[in-house]
Amino acid sequence: MHLINSSRTLAIIVICTIFHILGPISAASKFDDSLTYVWPLPAEVSSGHDVVSVDPSLSLVVGGKGGSSSIIRDAFDRYKKIIFNHYSGFSFFEKLRGKGSVYDITQLKIVVHSSSEELQLGVDESYTLLAAKTDGQSIVREVIIEANTIYGALRGLETFSQLCSFDYDTKSVQIYKAPWHIRDKPRFAYRGLLIDTSRHYLPIGVIKQIIESMSYAKLNVLHWHIIDEQSFPLEVPSYPKLWKGSYTKRERYSVEDAYEIVSFAKGRGINVMAEIDVPGHARSWGIGYPALWPSHTCREPLDLTKNFTFDVISGILTDMRKIFPFGLFHLGGDEVNTDCWNSAPHIKKWLLNQNMTAKDAYQYFVLRAQEIAISKNWTPVNWEETFNTFASRLNPRTIVHNWLGGGVCPKAIAQGFRCIFSNQGFWYLDHLDVPWDDVYNAEPLEGITDASEQKLVIGGEVCMWGETADTSDIQQTIWPRAAAAAERLWSRREAISSGNINSTALPRLHYFRCLLNGRGVHAAPVTNEYARQPPIGPGSCYVQ
Repeated sequence: MHLINSSRTLAIIVICTIFHILGPISAASKFDDSLTYVWPLPAEVSSGHDVVSVDPSLSLVVGGKGGSSSIIRDAFDRYKKIIFNHYSGFSFFEKLRGKGSVYDITQLKIVVHSSSEELQLGVDESYTLLAAKTDGQSIVREVIIEANTIYGALRGLETFSQLCSFDYDTKSVQIYKAPWHIRDKPRFAYRGLLIDTSRHYLPIGVIKQIIESMSYAKLNVLHWHIIDEQSFPLEVPSYPKLWKGSYTKRERYSVEDAYEIVSFAKGRGINVMAEIDVPGHARSWGIGYPALWPSHTCREPLDLTKNFTFDVISGILTDMRKIFPFGLFHLGGDEVNTDCWNSAPHIKKWLLNQNMTAKDAYQYFVLRAQEIAISKNWTPVNWEETFNTFASRLNPRTIVHNWLGGGVCPKAIAQGFRCIFSNQGFWYLDHLDVPWDDVYNAEPLEGITDASEQKLVIGGEVCMWGETADTSDIQQTIWPRAAAAAERLWSRREAISSGNINSTALPRLHYFRCLLNGRGVHAAPVTNEYARQPPIGPGSCYVQ
């Protein structure tokens, strides 16, 4: 250990010496004007050469059936604070400009055609945005966002916020390269991020910060891996002893906490998909209810011989259905080691009486859990092992969640299943040695060319497993690599797969990482050899 620390110290000294001699890395004197510094890249975009000033007293005007939604008003207020974070009321800068200053943009008009606030998979997130310089005769100086739903309007607001930049020379917010005409929509309906609150508890405030940062990259599903073998932090009123499996009484989520997280996410157009991973990864369940264990010395998978086990699962899902309105529910089903079933005498006897092998029992458990979820009007999502082991027996509504490697989604959709892409070689964020470009180039369709089959790949998800991530380092492990996947999931494949990504994508990702930093998100340097490491020396945010 001392040798390792000495080696690191020597390396730091060498690096610092080099930077002292050569000087800091510096950003280019100006950004490449041929690039669009909006992340993820919009589907259709055109721009000009004008510079447009934006009034710090920017007002909101709404129209359409959904324009009056409180979600729109709250989002406008949030983004106004982000855009004008250099202002505080009538500032000293305004006095310098003069009270009579005329701005090109004085209002933001948002038109939403639908009054529905329902947020489900496939909700329309399309929008159009127009930001143009006034002709000098128009009384109304406005940017217009138009969308079919409030969630499309939220995506448009994010794009608008990224077009706005504070100019330190004029001390004002400006939009460069106007006029902007943007027509945008996502490529995939499901664009997810997994967080794991079993391996390390994450305070509610931290989860909210993660959700907020997801909205900046237009991700729209928080996969909440709440429970695992290490801890059971969630309150389940039907079985109140379950959260005895939490690490401590201070590391828990009440029903009210979970409601708050779901509501907070909805206000940002993000669904929350909960997961209970059964029958494996469930040792913590037995802390409160030891009868769920096969034996006191062999504690997972859950005991499948007792109706009580499935009563508990049903109770959990009944309680969680009141909290999580999203139509998808993740039932896990991965990494099931059946040794306990073969070693516990009463289970071994039960298997013999049922004429089942351990493999048959695994199938029996997964299918029974699926039936419970479906009875509560949920679509079951399962990790790919269930498909790899007994695809023909899975409920046809099952969504297969790929993680082990490539080629699973093409096989799943060939049998009529829908699929989520999360190949661990590219999109597992706890794999710290995966560089940004491998994340960016990973393609969820994996060679699927038939248009009807492509629709069965509903999207993808980056996974932030929590063994080595907690409040201290989770954001810099997620970002900016999650943004690379976010653009792959949102933007047109043709637009982001041509040319040299070191010229077309990397400068834009640097820019987005700096934007995240400016918004208080602890995003690590883009090109680190290992994710979440600090910079190796002095230099501009826009090149590190």
